[in-house]
Amino acid sequence: MINTKSALEAASDASKSAKQETKSPYVFLFVVLVFAAIATWIIPAGSFDREMRDGISFVISGSLHPVAQNGALPLEVFTAIATGLQKSAPIIFLILFTGGALAVLERTGAIHQALNGIANSTRLNDFLIVAMFGLIFGALGTTGVVVNAVVAFVPIGLLVAKSLGLNPIFGVSLVYLTCASGFNVALTNPVTTGLTQRLAHLPLFSGFGLRGITSALFILACIVFLTLYVRACRKNGERRPEVSEVTGQGEKATARHWVILAFASLCLGAFIYGAMTLKWGEVEMTAMFVFMAMVAGMIGRLSASDIANSFLGGCSRIVSGALIVGMARAISIVLENGHILDPIVGFLADVLAPLHPAMAALGMYVSAALMHFAISSGSGESALLIPIYVPIGDMIGLTRQVVVHAVLFGEGIVNCINPTSGVLMGVLAVAGIPFGKWVKFVAPLIAVWMVICVVVLIVGVEIKWGPF
Repeated sequence: MINTKSALEAASDASKSAKQETKSPYVFLFVVLVFAAIATWIIPAGSFDREMRDGISFVISGSLHPVAQNGALPLEVFTAIATGLQKSAPIIFLILFTGGALAVLERTGAIHQALNGIANSTRLNDFLIVAMFGLIFGALGTTGVVVNAVVAFVPIGLLVAKSLGLNPIFGVSLVYLTCASGFNVALTNPVTTGLTQRLAHLPLFSGFGLRGITSALFILACIVFLTLYVRACRKNGERRPEVSEVTGQGEKATARHWVILAFASLCLGAFIYGAMTLKWGEVEMTAMFVFMAMVAGMIGRLSASDIANSFLGGCSRIVSGALIVGMARAISIVLENGHILDPIVGFLADVLAPLHPAMAALGMYVSAALMHFAISSGSGESALLIPIYVPIGDMIGLTRQVVVHAVLFGEGIVNCINPTSGVLMGVLAVAGIPFGKWVKFVAPLIAVWMVICVVVLIVGVEIKWGPF
């Protein structure tokens, strides 16, 4: 059986090392915050008139008018950070509790043992192994169950690749790339889709149908890509050993482990139903994660202290990703208090207005992708861009659902080739794969994903993807 503890420790060390080698997104956001404060003294202040429709505030096109200048003072730069954290509290706690609940699931061993069973099987051919990992990790990624913790599963992928007589790139892809294929178009991930939709005042996890099709296409494209890669490797002489000397028999997932996984899936399914029919939001989802952690821990026969400590440990591991939401929110607060956010929006809207709405959506998509190289945190980028892009979309005829997904798709495309991503660099460090070699390998799949995103955004514009 794979040594879970050593795998987790190696993944943690690699991730920390990668993060030390890359620039912190907090530094970038603070620099942007300072420039935003300076801009409040330079850009003429202005404000749009707004109207309420079904409880949602919309900008009235052409209503921009000058208001008194209100430049930000040095102290206000720092109070904006505190205010941003305060206003983002529901989302921040949701992100923290997501990490806590998933840490308890990890502590039960259910996920690792289930994957060990697949790794130890000698009855599965190449395609079935790729398909099973693709579906499992695609589902884990698209629901947000496994995101940053994917680094800990890389050793499993590497052992499976070795048992199949294949190279480490395939082993990494079997875990990381399949997980990314789901995560990059997350169906129910509260940290990406949930956060971005709530920033745009959309119902949580709305637009499920078209997003579900897109997520399925991403996962399918990844499975096909890896299947073709395996075939190419076989033609180049990489053969599967007759008897695996790597994985051994090991331990298998017990009935208790499968019950835990089934219960976690049931909780996520119940919340999706509640979000779509009962208008559940951050509060209900936060409560669901606490409930899921407690019951899963009890099923896994963890003590009360083990459940609490695992939950808090999971929260602590994701603090940096949660607090960045407040940091990014501080930028929009400074712009809003300085009355220059609306003039910036008006200028960008005038630039995009002559374009067809589909081209404007693609422009947002490309700009979000480029921005993600600087802000590796998807939640931080969403908190920065959505307050600017949503009113632009309102004025040029884009639905908020299209705007949200233009940002989400842009972030998702870059995740697998982003050198500022601690997760990606940690994964490559565990496997000893050079970054340049990885980019060359994954480029064809990224190109296919980009085409899928472009087509979906164009379709979204034409059908006025809503609810608004």
